[in-house]
Amino acid sequence: MPAKFSLEQIRAFWTQQATEHGQAPSASWSDRMVIEMEVREILKRLSNGDHILDVGCANGYSTVQFASQLSAHIRGVDNIPEMIAQARKRLGDFHGQLQSSVEFAEGDVMALREPPAAYDKVVATRVIINLGAWARQQIALVECARVLKPGGMLLLSEATIQGWRRLNEFRKEWLLDEISIPPFNQYLDENLVIDSLSPDLELVELVNFASTYYVGTRVLKPLLSRALGGTIDVANPSMEWNRWFSQLPPWGDYGTQKLFVFRKR
Repeated sequence: MPAKFSLEQIRAFWTQQATEHGQAPSASWSDRMVIEMEVREILKRLSNGDHILDVGCANGYSTVQFASQLSAHIRGVDNIPEMIAQARKRLGDFHGQLQSSVEFAEGDVMALREPPAAYDKVVATRVIINLGAWARQQIALVECARVLKPGGMLLLSEATIQGWRRLNEFRKEWLLDEISIPPFNQYLDENLVIDSLSPDLELVELVNFASTYYVGTRVLKPLLSRALGGTIDVANPSMEWNRWFSQLPPWGDYGTQKLFVFRKR
């Protein structure tokens, strides 16, 4: 397994992603289908009139999708200036077309420049896993809780150790190699996250929204490719195969990416 990146290396990696991919969803993740599934799942829990903080908004791809579907007040923050530059450029392209008011600013999830109890919803998508160590992840989670109003909700979409292990157990049964955790990621332990937030937030649900998709694209797809002599590009997320599986209901607990839904006490 490759050595883990330092915080400086992680920052450099995402700066490069912003530069290379611009406003494309691949700036934050190559698998656009899971991003779309994530957006749909989060939108179910956002409401008109909400004040929403989108932490780790990257180039604003998901933020603008939220803003196009409801009338709310959304502030997106990210620690990579190049990501925020792309997000603002995207926002300019949608001038006058969005139902919500939207703004983007640089912001560090470990030291948010936001007042306490200011937001009805805090959305954090694949940002906590990019902090390199549990100690820093804990600080970030506490910050997300701090800026929530009482009764407000933290919508935390992150990769988990438990989902990753279960998926690899499935793959191992079919003689598929283990999927490694990227060196710029530190997947979350579900129990540690729930326990660390328990003084201030209660877990409402843990949604395994991508389980069917992961089985279809990380187990069945490589098996089919192997049966056909390796002629299928299993890494291509834009195939109709991927799109079809992204439309299916979630079954099982094999999704690495999960949505934690917390409510502030």
